[in-house]
Amino acid sequence: MSVWIAIGLTVVGCYLVKLVGLLVPAGTLERPLVQRLAALLPVALLAALTAQQTFSTDGALTLDARVVGVAAAAVALVLRAPFLVVVAAAVLVTAGVRALGG
Repeated sequence: MSVWIAIGLTVVGCYLVKLVGLLVPAGTLERPLVQRLAALLPVALLAALTAQQTFSTDGALTLDARVVGVAAAAVALVLRAPFLVVVAAAVLVTAGVRALGG
């Protein structure tokens, strides 16, 4: 039963967030600060999610093959590799480290 309560609360919360977004005046959304924040917020959220998934296991700091894979992806990004090459580098390096026992 508690799962259905959580689902119901999530549905109501999502609806309220959408409603608040529709009620914000257009002038507010056209401000330069709001536009900059709207552009940067997804990047910050994705970076936080990536860091949490890479460096955490059960709430504890973990340094394993995932860290090496993310480092390989970072190097590929610095070298301006295409997105698929960045992802492939991360996957192959992570798999290689895990195959070597890391």
